[in-house]
Amino acid sequence: MFSAGGVPARGKKTRSSAQRLAATADEFRQVPAGIRGTRAWTVILGNMMIRDATLTDWSAIWPFLREIVAAGETYTWPRDVTEERARDMWLVRPPSRTVVAVDQDGTVLGSAKMNPNQLGPGSHIASASFMVAPPYAGRGIGRALGEEALRWARVEGYRAMQFNAVVETNTAAVGLWKSLGFEILGTLPEGFRHPIHGFVGLHIMHRRL
Repeated sequence: MFSAGGVPARGKKTRSSAQRLAATADEFRQVPAGIRGTRAWTVILGNMMIRDATLTDWSAIWPFLREIVAAGETYTWPRDVTEERARDMWLVRPPSRTVVAVDQDGTVLGSAKMNPNQLGPGSHIASASFMVAPPYAGRGIGRALGEEALRWARVEGYRAMQFNAVVETNTAAVGLWKSLGFEILGTLPEGFRHPIHGFVGLHIMHRRL
């Protein structure tokens, strides 16, 4: 398979297009190309749909992204990040991917972005980031987005997924990722300045695919 610019991605598990589609036939429904990138997927999960994000989704993503980042409890972003900067960081370009989870009325419930963890020789390891709109927390949206990120990484041929900065006081996230097969490789002591708890650790979490 190929990474950005048509350069062969070294170290990744290679699959033919037919194999990649067959491996996910029961999980994905292909939708018309042109939403984002060259291949777009929609996943139906009960009354929720996970689909590729578009620029028009940004107006729904930005309010809860801004709230989560401004709280300063879970993300290593500047708490006063501008909308323009946040949009550039969140709406990633192919071969990376940004998705939204929406309900039957089209309300955006959460979003995730998926991307190589590093460039060049490190690009065979995936990473991802997740945000769920606070009013919809606790409804399984984060889990659904996490499972979708893992499916995407497998289809794209990544060998593992790694999260570089899971705040140790974010016990809900730590528990979720452990339940999805991630383990803590190590913890950076006092790597995060929490507004309530002070200096706390940052976990590096990893799962082979």
